[in-house]
Amino acid sequence: MLALVGPALALLGVFFVLPLGNVVRWSVLDPGGAGLTGVYYVRALTETIYLRVILNTFRISLYVTVICLLLAYPVAYLLASVPRRVANLLMILVVLPFWISLLVRLYAWIILLQKAGLVNSALLRLGLVTEPLPLVYNLTGVIVGMVHVLLPFMILPLYSVMKGIDPNLMVAAQNLGGTPAQAFRRVFLPLTYPGIGAGVLMVFMLSIGYFVTPALLGGLKETFIAQLIEQQVSVLIDWNFAAALAALLLAVTLIVYYVFNRALGLDRIWGGV
Repeated sequence: MLALVGPALALLGVFFVLPLGNVVRWSVLDPGGAGLTGVYYVRALTETIYLRVILNTFRISLYVTVICLLLAYPVAYLLASVPRRVANLLMILVVLPFWISLLVRLYAWIILLQKAGLVNSALLRLGLVTEPLPLVYNLTGVIVGMVHVLLPFMILPLYSVMKGIDPNLMVAAQNLGGTPAQAFRRVFLPLTYPGIGAGVLMVFMLSIGYFVTPALLGGLKETFIAQLIEQQVSVLIDWNFAAALAALLLAVTLIVYYVFNRALGLDRIWGGV
């Protein structure tokens, strides 16, 4: 077994673990060569401009995660309820965005959401608005773009869990006197918690590391941590501070994963014991 997984582990060690360790090392190196320091972490967590970017990243990521969950749950329920042939056809629509370049999709949203775009033109023709709405280069544009990209990552784990739930459980709950709504709330919904946890975790962790979508569809108020890291590396040439930001992002990701796994048992749907 070790001979089979050894090459993969060596590859991860050389191209992932070692560079990651180097990032952490850079984040605590004193610029004057005096040893280790935590000044970069203090700077990131105390200076208003950087703290605002960090909080803004988590706020928008939370918005995107909640919206994805609200949209994905009924879609996954539909996929799990219809016959397999219909579900397979619908699943093609779910995974279709994976076949299209991310940049193509984002520029398509710019065309759709700009002031002279198709969305504003339709709203004006219908008389729903009197002037074009600001739908891009702001929070709305970032959320729309991120939800569109990340929605399949919420649907797929929900569908995998829902498909494994025995439909007879709902029938049994209703035979015992429960209404369909009660059967759903007290039987079906709790059984989907691992799928909810996995989808929420996946979407949230992907969201907080986003760069391209907020850079193209957002404005200065929608700056993400990844954009701040890129600015520190390529513009300000402050690699130590960029490494500290990256290490903070990694730490938060690991903490979120641990909390979700402990609370919802994500390892159950990922093959763990």
